[in-house]
Amino acid sequence: MFVTNDIKYVGVNDHQVDLFEGQYVVKNGMAYNSYVIMDEKIVVMDTVDQNFTHEWLDNIQNVLEGRKPDYLVVQHMEPDHAANIANFMSTYPEATVVSSAKAFTMMGQFFGTDYPDRQIVIKEGDTLSLGKHTLAFVAAPMVHWPEVMVTYDVCDKVLFAADGFGKFGALDVEEEWADEARRYFIGIVGKYGKQVQNLLKKAATLDIQMICPLHGPVLKENLGYYINLYDKWSSYTPEEEGIVVAYTSVYGHTKKAVEIFADKLRAKGCPKVVVYDLARDDMAAAVGDAFRYNKLVLATTTYNAEIFPFMREFINHLTERNYQKRTVALIENGSWAPLANKVMTKMFEGSKDLTFAQNKVTIKSALSEESSAKLEDLANELCVEYIERSPETANKNNLKALFNIGYGLYVVTSNDGTKDNGLIVNTVTQLTDSPNRVAVNINKQNYSHHVIKQTGILNVNCLSIDAPFSVFQNFGFQSGRTADKFAGQEILRSDNGLAFLPRYINAFFSLKVEDYVDLGTHGMFICSVTESRVMSSLETMTYTYYQNNVKPKPETEGKKGWVCTICGFIYEGEELPDDYICPLCKHGVADFERIE
Repeated sequence: MFVTNDIKYVGVNDHQVDLFEGQYVVKNGMAYNSYVIMDEKIVVMDTVDQNFTHEWLDNIQNVLEGRKPDYLVVQHMEPDHAANIANFMSTYPEATVVSSAKAFTMMGQFFGTDYPDRQIVIKEGDTLSLGKHTLAFVAAPMVHWPEVMVTYDVCDKVLFAADGFGKFGALDVEEEWADEARRYFIGIVGKYGKQVQNLLKKAATLDIQMICPLHGPVLKENLGYYINLYDKWSSYTPEEEGIVVAYTSVYGHTKKAVEIFADKLRAKGCPKVVVYDLARDDMAAAVGDAFRYNKLVLATTTYNAEIFPFMREFINHLTERNYQKRTVALIENGSWAPLANKVMTKMFEGSKDLTFAQNKVTIKSALSEESSAKLEDLANELCVEYIERSPETANKNNLKALFNIGYGLYVVTSNDGTKDNGLIVNTVTQLTDSPNRVAVNINKQNYSHHVIKQTGILNVNCLSIDAPFSVFQNFGFQSGRTADKFAGQEILRSDNGLAFLPRYINAFFSLKVEDYVDLGTHGMFICSVTESRVMSSLETMTYTYYQNNVKPKPETEGKKGWVCTICGFIYEGEELPDDYICPLCKHGVADFERIE
């Protein structure tokens, strides 16, 4: 198979394996990928599993056209990729192996030799010229072993990504990429999100047109889709809204409660409800979906003053892989001394950024009127934003929405008659409560100021602490005059016809402009409240929280100049021009600080 004119695929499909790494069910087998780059010098990229020695060597021989390889590049020493190093070096005694220092140490451990007379030790920034092609090596420690290097072919703009961007499944089976890639990533690489994030930052500096992983298909089109998913997985950001309900049940009473509860969630508008019986269903799939969706419900029996073993195993899988940035709810069952909720809560003590539902449910043996009511309360808590998004079920006069006004950060939405618009503001004030009057300050240079002056209506979305930096990039770093800030997004509308954000807010209110005060650089819109909804119980995003927890820290080490305190853009130069405007967030010199 041709990857490019000069890069040939010589990997193998494995339909014999039933459990990958002895634990992951792979119903469609596995692919062990290897590649040959044909140039003045010939490189073989990685080997394959020990059960496919001759098939792999035959594949190499078939593409060499009588020539012999000069190099074997070993990016990763895990045996499913490195088992045939000794066989290759024996078959091609004039070849040189190229790898990191740590990989050569492991080579000695696996094969009794590190080929001291036939080795090239590489490190971050090293290159290897093949003729037309130049290989540039990038260190990727702990993705997911410490010796890992990835390789960039400067000529064909191909990233050989080691285990990155891999998936379960042989290449001769057609299946969706995302599900098996997610299960692979979360199960095998998931603990090392920070290290993957570091690698993605390095990859962002390269012009990548194709990705060649060691498992799964070569990725040639729509690379942004795959990279975006990897960014979400490795930053532990939920992909989708939905609720996973994972349970164990001994005599069926907990199972019955879960089935009733799942129906309640669906009835209240939850977009996706996924239920797993942890004793019977694929544990890796349950773990993958727990990372895929933004909410998780755990329901289990008390068992030997502990929790049922399959639930303990499931939670261990989550905490081992840095489960975070999710809402977790607990349901326990016990006939005389229910302890499961206490045990499960303690198991998450070391986890970061988890929000536990306020309502915890205790079932004593079987569902009763009291515990059924508690299930209803929990369902309402978990589904509050889904209930409030629907015009049929929303409480549109919940003035508690105004309690979320503070020195926070907000997205003000409007519409210019052709498209929806939004911008970030930090000055929203409740003036009076009888009648309800709210003031919103907007810079006159912003397109939204012009639109609201024309239309007299706006929505204020109170951002919650789960809002990612991408929200600020979208609504704060570009102009609505030239950009469609809602392109490709789900759009929900309030009664005034304007958009409100479907997620990352704890409240929104619709405003009608009653008066306007000219403040020079800014305009103050004094408004009446026409609609107000509370969307979640999460805290409001304050400016301080944004600075400390959301905005990426600028990489200023070794640089001289000025850094934008809003978006982190770095201006390199001794003096910052008085009229300089940040090219990202459009803020002026007042928001820049000198790099010390």
